[in-house]
Amino acid sequence: MDEHQKSTDRSAFGARAGRIAGVVAALVATALAVGLTNGWGRADQTPAAPSPATTSAADPSAAPVPTASVLLNSTDDAFIQLLIPMNEGALALIDHLDTRPADPDPKLRALLADVRMAHQAELRDLRGLLAAGNVPELNIHEGHQMPGMVTDASLAELRAAPDGEVPSRAAALLRAHLAQTVVLCRGEQTAGGSPEVKAFAARVQQARAAELSALGGQPAGVG
Repeated sequence: MDEHQKSTDRSAFGARAGRIAGVVAALVATALAVGLTNGWGRADQTPAAPSPATTSAADPSAAPVPTASVLLNSTDDAFIQLLIPMNEGALALIDHLDTRPADPDPKLRALLADVRMAHQAELRDLRGLLAAGNVPELNIHEGHQMPGMVTDASLAELRAAPDGEVPSRAAALLRAHLAQTVVLCRGEQTAGGSPEVKAFAARVQQARAAELSALGGQPAGVG
């Protein structure tokens, strides 16, 4: 590949990355606006049960071969490209907790096991959607402090925390991740173009509502 082609490829990558970053911001803003209009957070709203599609065990590295192509607009692309690292961050959090002494709260440990299974299945489906849309995966959010994303910095703080504070800190990180995913899923359903991705977002939103409900009795966090 000559230097001109390399430069062209880099320019195309940068343009697409910038486009995705801009759409992510619009996606969150749209979701928040819709949420305020619909009165999010009302006490009379009952979370739906998680969908089997997001709670089955799966190997996250083995994306299914797509059976049909899908057409992704910029919002669909941005939603998928953001949700992948968000799920990976949550899985890194759960993996870290597995290396620590047993938690005094078995309910939290059981919930984390369920969340791990659901997130692994979602990663498989997200990468399957990218493959079906013939769109490469881009990690443009590495090192960014995105809302709800478990970062290397937050994991480092967790490693340094006293053992007694770890369950509450972990619950706070997980709660922020789950809540922000609900925001993104609402935004995708409002501004997305692909029926397949919008249906996926609806299923994930239901799963997150159930996970947040299960986490409701956990400590809100310290520090």
